[in-house]
Amino acid sequence: MAKLTSPKRIWRIWLGSQSPRRPILRWSATDKLGLLMVCLLIAIFSSYKLLAVPDLKPGDIAQFNVIAPRDAKVIDTKDLKEKKQGLKESFVQVIDQTQSNNLEKTVLKKIKTLRSLKDNNFEVGLNEINLTNSEKIWLVNVSDNEWAEWKKEIKAVSRKMLSQGIINTLALDHLNDASSLQLIDLGDKDSPNRSLGAKILSNSFHQKSNLKVDKLKTNILLENLINQDGIRKINVKEGSLISRKGEPISSEEFDILEHFNKVSRSPRPLKWLITFSESMGGCGLLLMIMRREKPRLNARHGLLSLTLLFVVQLTKGWLGPLASPMQLILPPTLLLSQGIGTTTSLAWMATASLMWPSSLNELGEVRLIIACMAGSFVAFLGRRMRSRAQVLQIAVFIPLGALLGQWFIFNQLINEKNIEFKSLSFDPNSLFNETLIISAILMVTILIIPILENTFGLLTRARLMELADQERPLLRRLSREAPGTFEHTLTILSLAEEGARVIGADVDLIRTGALYHDVGKLHAPNWFIENQKDGINPHEEIKNPYKSADILQAHVDEGLKLARRYRLPSPIADFIPEHQGTLKMGYFLHKARESDPSASEKRFRYKGPIPHSKETGILMLADGCEAALRALDSSSSDNDACKTVRKIIQSRQIDGQLKESSLTRAEIEIILRAFVTVWRRMRHRRLKYPSFNSR
Repeated sequence: MAKLTSPKRIWRIWLGSQSPRRPILRWSATDKLGLLMVCLLIAIFSSYKLLAVPDLKPGDIAQFNVIAPRDAKVIDTKDLKEKKQGLKESFVQVIDQTQSNNLEKTVLKKIKTLRSLKDNNFEVGLNEINLTNSEKIWLVNVSDNEWAEWKKEIKAVSRKMLSQGIINTLALDHLNDASSLQLIDLGDKDSPNRSLGAKILSNSFHQKSNLKVDKLKTNILLENLINQDGIRKINVKEGSLISRKGEPISSEEFDILEHFNKVSRSPRPLKWLITFSESMGGCGLLLMIMRREKPRLNARHGLLSLTLLFVVQLTKGWLGPLASPMQLILPPTLLLSQGIGTTTSLAWMATASLMWPSSLNELGEVRLIIACMAGSFVAFLGRRMRSRAQVLQIAVFIPLGALLGQWFIFNQLINEKNIEFKSLSFDPNSLFNETLIISAILMVTILIIPILENTFGLLTRARLMELADQERPLLRRLSREAPGTFEHTLTILSLAEEGARVIGADVDLIRTGALYHDVGKLHAPNWFIENQKDGINPHEEIKNPYKSADILQAHVDEGLKLARRYRLPSPIADFIPEHQGTLKMGYFLHKARESDPSASEKRFRYKGPIPHSKETGILMLADGCEAALRALDSSSSDNDACKTVRKIIQSRQIDGQLKESSLTRAEIEIILRAFVTVWRRMRHRRLKYPSFNSR
């Protein structure tokens, strides 16, 4: 039985299938975990609404067109809610028997307290009842029979009042008057037994209530009141369009959809799983394409692309139907095109477009397609722009072209389908304003690119051109303190630039990298032959090949220190060690073995690493060929130069210096011929004019 290939092996085969195979930069476990977390966030925010219950609500975007299956009359819930809101003060109350019993007990307790007052000579009384002298006299002189009759009357009146209902908002004096009226059988209003009974009842019931709201009877009351005014109903005809795909669902449309059971009241786990998987797959595919384009891609670049995708998903969810594909897709595409590459920006744009909500109507789909077309132009042109001024032109002309395209297509659709402007989900007259907004966003993106360059290690064309300016402090210092090295650098630059141009490598990158590849010689310029004067060579004076080898290696180490001090981007700093790779310092090894045949070859090799890109590989070849080509005399032919260059290149290949540079044999042959072409220009001499003696 054949053994299945593991996904990890498939990934390795796919990523390393180029010929020759390009070296891969391994990402740490922390980097992978961070990227995975962002992918999960993107997938969650792209799919969480599918688990919401209900799955629709007024204001959501319709996922598809819905046709009414039959005639119906649907209650307008919005109108019903407004009427209920207007009647919210209407309610039905009933007697709460438990509270009535408690209030009746309170009355009996106060009566019992009154009976005990005369035994204490009224020293301890009721704080809330101010007894008059006549009431005190009545309490002292009342007989037991009279007291029993009085108590019986108070209890009967309290039950009568409780059966009628007590409210807690009635003022104490009004409650006292009402209690006095109920006790009319006890005599005159001013009689002490009647006034005392009224005080007992009013103080027992004050700010108390034995009423409660009956929800059932209240609802019946509200329905009766609403039916009196009439409930607005929505007439629906069979075959009519309930909701249009890509447009917000109104309150009336939601009522109709719910009437026809088109609103799900349960989550959709299967659809959620599909959407979640699609989002995760899209993020993974984006990273795979980025790694395929640049196997030595930094994890920070992957994090940047995923973060931009996450921000776009959040913005789409926040703005809903107001989200503009042009405004959300173009700025990140420009940023990634400038900082990483065309393929990455195109892959990001495709991922963002595929993750766009499927609820777009016909005009919305047209806007998304036009946004993708404009984004493609931005992706292809953005990486080729060599200055910020050229990038600003993109920020103006691309949105303008998209405006004209949208206006033309929308007019055609509107005329063909007789669509009224007012029925559109957006105002076509606002397209011009949208164009201005897009241009402004793109310009802001251009302004923040320098910040992102340092944060995420991006290297844009404009940044390369700025670093290649020979007036920059580090290059000016090189030209002053090590003029021979600077001249050597310019010659190598010519060779390497032509070699990169003929095979389609990054000319701007190799030009800038060549300018900085030997800046480490600033730590000791006189130790390098191109800077020596009057034939004085310090290496011959010390006569120590080991120390001489350390000095040669030091120009790499010191160069990396200068790169960090002057904040050179990593792709430029890589030229400093990789242009030497692990080459052998043959002259000093030979000197060492003259005195010690067992001298280790490893001790006389540069520490590397060997070139990991075409550009650093080309620079290594140019650095090796420059001195040899200069040494050829003026009578040498192109064939002589070709043999010289081939010999040097073959020595680098045999030494294994180019095995990770991804340079093919065909490309190396083309580079060889390009070097000879540059040498032909270098050896050009002016004609020697005869001198004339003047009289």
